[in-house]
Amino acid sequence: MIPRLEPNASVPPPPANFFQRLIVAGFDGDIETGAATRTVFSTDNSIYQVEPAGVVFPRGIEDLQMVAAVLSEPAFRRIGIAPRGGGTGTNGQSLTSGVVVDCSRHMTSILEIDPVRRVARVQAGVVKDQLNRALKPYGLFFAPELSTSNRATIGGMISTDACGQGSCLYGKTSNHVVGLRIVLTDGSDFWSRPLDAEAFEEIAAREGRIGEIHRAVECIAREKQERIAEVFPKLNRYMTGYDLAHIRRSDGRFDLNAVLCGSEGTLAMIAEAELSLLPIPAHAALINIRYGDFNTALEDARNLVALNVASVETVDEKVLGLARGDIVWPGIARFFPDDAGGATNGINIAELLADDEEELERKLADVTAALDMGANARHAGYTIARGHADVDAIWSMRKRAVGLLGNVEGPVRPVAFVEDTAVPPENLAAYISEFRALLDGAGLSYGMFGHVDAGVLHVRPALDLTRDDHTMLVREVSDAVVALTRKYGGVLWGEHGKGVRSEYVPEFFGDLYPSLQEIKRAFDPENRLNPGKIASPSGEVLTKIDEVPLRGDIDRIIGNEIRSAFDNAAYCNGNGACFDFDETSPMCPSFKATRDRRFSPKGRAALMREWLRLLAEKGIDPRDEATRLRRSIPLASLAQRAFNSLNPANRDDFSHEVHTAMDTCLACKACAGQCPVKVSVPAFRSKFLELYYGRYLRPLKDPLVAAIETTLPLARRIRPAYNMVVGTRIGRTMMRVAGLTSLPHLPRISLTEEAARLGVPLATARTIEALSPHERQRSVVFVADAFTAYFDPEVALAAIGLARKIGLMPFLAASHTNGKALHVHGYLGRFEAAAKRTARYLERLDKTGVALVGLDPSMTLAFRSEYKGILKAPVLLPQEWLAANLDRLAASSSTAEGKSFRLMAHCTERTNAPASVAQWQKVFESLGIDLQAAQTGCCGMAGTFGHEARNRPISERLYAMSWKPELDAASDGDVLMATGYSCRSQVKEIDGKRIPHPFQVIDRIIVEKPAVPQ
Repeated sequence: MIPRLEPNASVPPPPANFFQRLIVAGFDGDIETGAATRTVFSTDNSIYQVEPAGVVFPRGIEDLQMVAAVLSEPAFRRIGIAPRGGGTGTNGQSLTSGVVVDCSRHMTSILEIDPVRRVARVQAGVVKDQLNRALKPYGLFFAPELSTSNRATIGGMISTDACGQGSCLYGKTSNHVVGLRIVLTDGSDFWSRPLDAEAFEEIAAREGRIGEIHRAVECIAREKQERIAEVFPKLNRYMTGYDLAHIRRSDGRFDLNAVLCGSEGTLAMIAEAELSLLPIPAHAALINIRYGDFNTALEDARNLVALNVASVETVDEKVLGLARGDIVWPGIARFFPDDAGGATNGINIAELLADDEEELERKLADVTAALDMGANARHAGYTIARGHADVDAIWSMRKRAVGLLGNVEGPVRPVAFVEDTAVPPENLAAYISEFRALLDGAGLSYGMFGHVDAGVLHVRPALDLTRDDHTMLVREVSDAVVALTRKYGGVLWGEHGKGVRSEYVPEFFGDLYPSLQEIKRAFDPENRLNPGKIASPSGEVLTKIDEVPLRGDIDRIIGNEIRSAFDNAAYCNGNGACFDFDETSPMCPSFKATRDRRFSPKGRAALMREWLRLLAEKGIDPRDEATRLRRSIPLASLAQRAFNSLNPANRDDFSHEVHTAMDTCLACKACAGQCPVKVSVPAFRSKFLELYYGRYLRPLKDPLVAAIETTLPLARRIRPAYNMVVGTRIGRTMMRVAGLTSLPHLPRISLTEEAARLGVPLATARTIEALSPHERQRSVVFVADAFTAYFDPEVALAAIGLARKIGLMPFLAASHTNGKALHVHGYLGRFEAAAKRTARYLERLDKTGVALVGLDPSMTLAFRSEYKGILKAPVLLPQEWLAANLDRLAASSSTAEGKSFRLMAHCTERTNAPASVAQWQKVFESLGIDLQAAQTGCCGMAGTFGHEARNRPISERLYAMSWKPELDAASDGDVLMATGYSCRSQVKEIDGKRIPHPFQVIDRIIVEKPAVPQ
């Protein structure tokens, strides 16, 4: 039995009444000081870990003013704050031991879109892709591109002056900022916009903080003008935070936004922003060029830039290799074929944009002609992607490159600390050569990619920061790279901000650093805003890269064996792909429904990692505890578990905080497939629940759900009584008391009885072995899961009918326990025993040579994930089996004229079997049908999740996000299909509609038995 765990307070809390004072002052947002929230907010996408004292989530500018007002009171003058957006910073920009101010939960409104002026006004928490989706109907977009665009907030982009691919064409975020509404530490609410001479004089004449700031900044820009021109490099990725070189715009206006953009929350809190917009390019194409080595790709990139392409991105062999195993690869693989002459060890992606198709083709012809010239043909070949769909898919691969670098085995993994250097593009090849020599000399592996047109290189050296020798390399490599960038006229911070690396600011800014200090003093005289970053008042030090706590300090306590045993929980690098705002993206449904970062894969991984640390500090190996628990008799510990559950001393057990986060997980496994690092929350959640309920009592619904597969045969025999319980008010009330809701009725049709009537035998190894080799070749065994078999047997009957129509002999697998419900709820001992029994049965069938085909994607994919190491026999998804029988399908006669077919795939299927939707489309194509894939996220049911009463509000919220709009938009001529039983059940429960499984649709449209190959 695991012990009670007390969270360690690594930082002293603020005065006890600070948060209470905020409430009294009228703060309307959320305030969270619990150990779980502090743990989750102690990390970002960097190598550092700093636990805050608490987190506040303002609802509007009034809340920001209240935070400033309370901080100004004498009792709280020593508390620092750090604004935070998407939390994807790679350099600890938003980490603080003070109070985090997070605008991403509530301040997410797009306040105004003016398509005539091409300006949008938004709150700081709006996500970039969210804004661009709203702008698309107007033919406009917010231009600065970055890899984290589906979770990066506008406030965060402004704070780091973010940019990425295409910056030579579109510039940085600051190039598109029209105005900023800021809140200062004295509570001042001010709109900062470019000012002409008259307007500037009026504001500079003001008394108070606003006037003082304008006078100080203007004085520096005027008096230091020549020195600024000498110090600031002439780069596309110029030095922001604080950008002295652009205070005076080219039109002569004074622009305070030049120092606010890139200031990383050290000068003010950003509440709103006015942004300039651009027309969406009408036509786009990518030329994907392959090379035998990375250096040749880099050198050739300069030639591509000279051809006036919109942008050039270069990727090395390591990143490309990782991309090949990623979820996005099936959609773009045709653009990166293998070459007969050898492996592809580097690629250039050249982007072309045009207002009309004729112009695009002319540009393509110019570039490809240059590529085809013998003198310039240094590449192994190239492909062309036309149209926004294919272009976006390839850019999606490039965007995921940063996260993909973390998807390696073992404790030595690529980490971010020197990953965004920028040098003049003409110096890039020589610079990279020395950079690689530096890393090779240190014996480090690494991946490289970058915006070569802008001279930016992304590099993540692979380190294990639990090792002292690797920890020392952070300092050694950083110092060497600083010297290298200076040698080649570049900067250390080309894209991702300064953050903890602020210690190098004085070296780069030289005698202009005191000017930065003056600006900091004018905005924040008491050094309350993100102290230690970019500039500090005289006498106060900047953060140093080796004086901030590292994540590795925690991981060292856990140990590598435990880290590797818990499904990448400890290896989450904070990339934040699970924070995707888009409700049609599968990952992560619980975060989308709650906007609570604890309830995301990143949040749960952070909590699991902290839980493992606390166990390690007590000398507990959770693997040993699990073994002991499985060998024990549950009744023997019942009294102790009841006492622990009722004992008030256990209320602060950190395990409860972890349990709260795990309870909202839908176990959809989208993270296992879609997370770049493959953090698998359902896997480590099950291990946690097993140990948690070894100490505490389970809720009544757990044993009921866990036993569902074994009790359904009994329920079938007493179907009227079961249906009365789930279909009457009294029965539903009883079920809610037990913690269950929205349970489905059992239909009149019995799969077993109907299969027997149709002459479909149960599959046994002996029966199939008795067949001739020819008959075995034509046989198929449908492995019907309990939910489909008992609640939706028509799917299995349709599969049987279809098999016969295409000339095959169907069998039905005997009743068996899949065990997924056991696994989801942490009954791992019972799951293992059931899985071994089922595996033995399926392996005996597989040895006969027949195809085994599942019906429900989630249950079928459990044979590949939860059964890993137990089952060796392949169980096919329906579309995988049909794709292998396309010749039989193509020979069939079908009627489907005048109808539109749309597929709503299960989220587990979409993320863990990436080719599945394309396979369904090929199957329908063989029948002459153009199958469209509906863009939907999670339906909210997710197996048993939506049947648990406490989860029902989240379940219905998720359904309303993407599934309900899809169903409501369907016309009478549309045929909607859903592959998942739970998805169909959710539609029936909420909308009262029945939508079929693809098997049922195909069975209906094949009208006669074809003459098929035998």
